[in-house]
Amino acid sequence: MSLPGAQRASGTEARETVAPAVDLVLGASACCLACVFTNPLEVVKTRLQLQGELRARGTYPRPYRGFFASVAAVIRADGLCGLQKGLAAGLLYQGLMNGVRFYCYSLACQAGLTQQPGGTVVAGAVAGALGAFVGSPAYLSVLGALETIWRQQGLAGLWRGVGGAVPRVMVGSAAQLATFASAKAWVQKQQWLPEDSWLVALAGGMISSVAVAAVMTPFDVVSTRLYNQPVDGTGKGQLYGGLADCLVKIWRQEGPLALYKGLGPAYLRLGPHTILSMLFWDELRKLAGRGLHQGT
Repeated sequence: MSLPGAQRASGTEARETVAPAVDLVLGASACCLACVFTNPLEVVKTRLQLQGELRARGTYPRPYRGFFASVAAVIRADGLCGLQKGLAAGLLYQGLMNGVRFYCYSLACQAGLTQQPGGTVVAGAVAGALGAFVGSPAYLSVLGALETIWRQQGLAGLWRGVGGAVPRVMVGSAAQLATFASAKAWVQKQQWLPEDSWLVALAGGMISSVAVAAVMTPFDVVSTRLYNQPVDGTGKGQLYGGLADCLVKIWRQEGPLALYKGLGPAYLRLGPHTILSMLFWDELRKLAGRGLHQGT
């Protein structure tokens, strides 16, 4: 199995032959490591996206204004540690979601599906959907809260908001994996950098990050709203009936630009997270592939 579009030099092919089970561990590890660095950006992004919920622009106070002012506001309200709020849940979510996502994508590559026209996009979307579904309970909160949700809302409560999470990760995963593979192959073709250099993956990740932020932000806003809305005793959301209802209400009551609320912090979080995740994943795959190659 190799990433689509990758050049077939012997060293490259050897180091890219990695079993799906290994990709599960490498993908989860790479994304968890990236999460440690980008979680403060996630905190700021979430607060910006929840600010002024279902209220017309100019009719609500705005304690969070722009990235740097928002960082300062979080520190004033919660202290420096407030920037790492939810890190445990973030690591759990990233590990579960991306472990499943990279495992499924690796299976698709191994089966040759990504070599078909549009195969990378489809494989990335399906892998992302499965990963989002498995990781959805972890996106709600840390383990202590999961127990409370289980008692009060039952099993279905653990998947509250999954209707927004699955489309969000589907489009993001499809964009990320397809553009990373294509961008990396294009950079290699230009021969600006040594083929095996980590800078190739870095460049591919930087190009991919722009596509990811562009397609994910509207779904990210919706997903944030669905997960954070108040619920009744049965676990039913009190503000939104689902993905479509949330999209319509945001569009009508806050305007279409509200779907890109927090775009700056969203890119500052999604961009570095995409770059670091893909870079760490690619480098870990090199090491794993070389280790397997040397052991044969």
